Amino acid sequence: MSTVTTAAVVEEPGAPFTLTEVVLDEPRVDEVLVRMVATGLCHSDLGAQAGKIPFRLPGILGHEGAGIVERIGSAVTKVEPGDKVLLSFTSCGHCTGCRNGHPALCDTWVPSNVVNGARTDGSSTVQRDGTPIGGHFFGQSSFSGMALADERSVVKVDREADLSVLAPLGCGVQTGAGAVWNVLAPRPGTSLAVFGTGAVGLSSIMAANLLPLGDIIAVDRVPKRLELARSLGARHTINTAAVDLATALADITGGRGVDNVVDTTGHPAVLRTAVDSLAAGGACAVIGVAAPGTEVSLEIHGLLTGKRILGVTLGDAEPETLLPRLAALHQQGRLPLERLIQHYTLEDLNRAAHDMHTGVTIKPVVLF
Repeated sequence: MSTVTTAAVVEEPGAPFTLTEVVLDEPRVDEVLVRMVATGLCHSDLGAQAGKIPFRLPGILGHEGAGIVERIGSAVTKVEPGDKVLLSFTSCGHCTGCRNGHPALCDTWVPSNVVNGARTDGSSTVQRDGTPIGGHFFGQSSFSGMALADERSVVKVDREADLSVLAPLGCGVQTGAGAVWNVLAPRPGTSLAVFGTGAVGLSSIMAANLLPLGDIIAVDRVPKRLELARSLGARHTINTAAVDLATALADITGGRGVDNVVDTTGHPAVLRTAVDSLAAGGACAVIGVAAPGTEVSLEIHGLLTGKRILGVTLGDAEPETLLPRLAALHQQGRLPLERLIQHYTLEDLNRAAHDMHTGVTIKPVVLF
């Protein structure tokens, strides 16, 4: 039995979100139909909307979904109707990356989550007026009243979980926290700097604040965001509109350099400064996305001191393990996600995108 629902569709690159009626397939054996409660808006959604990420348009975006299970496929065992769930990326479950606990490094990650806009066999999950359109974004396409998700995209959470706040765990928060915990794994007492205090950067700071670290440094050029970063755990802030970044980092670290950096900016000059500012043996986790083909130049002799540059996708996280733990930390009051969030309706999705573009809102979350 197919499902009729209302979704926000992007017709072509650069077009706004337009509400329209669509028809979802009946869940296949390994799929889950979810009634959406909330969905976060992420920069990846805006990149695909603008045509900078090669997603099939017209199509439905959205990949930080949270909702309640309506129906399940015959082979699904991890959830049942009525369960509260978070939605994250999908993966094949069979390749070397998946088998080793690194599904964000799945061999099929790019086509399955972004490029195809359809299932791995090429079939569409959604139609409009009898014509298939792009769906299956990150295995979910959750800017829709109902979403048809891969079982591997679905993570069950506690029945008391506040889905209106937890929706961003599926991408932005998971990415920032995972970059610190999974990728950098900083030793006690070491320093960490976060370049860019958007949702991902602030998630990194909150995660770092839960570890026994030394200096936690927030870097940005927006004073209000730096104030928020300090309240969430940063012990130093650097406003790059007012001071030289390299000089400020040297002053804070006594000239030694920073042990760990999370770069969320995607700007080559900033990334170069991040690497140059590392201490011997330091590591830089690169999260920020730049246009394809963007390059950065590095000073080779500086790298010979053991510096490491680590590319990061989705925090190198295994969602089934990490998301419930992040949800539990929020319930305990140790991960104050609500301080990043502003709520919108699906009808206001274009305003949410504008507010995110202009920096008015750190993390928009659509409520259904």
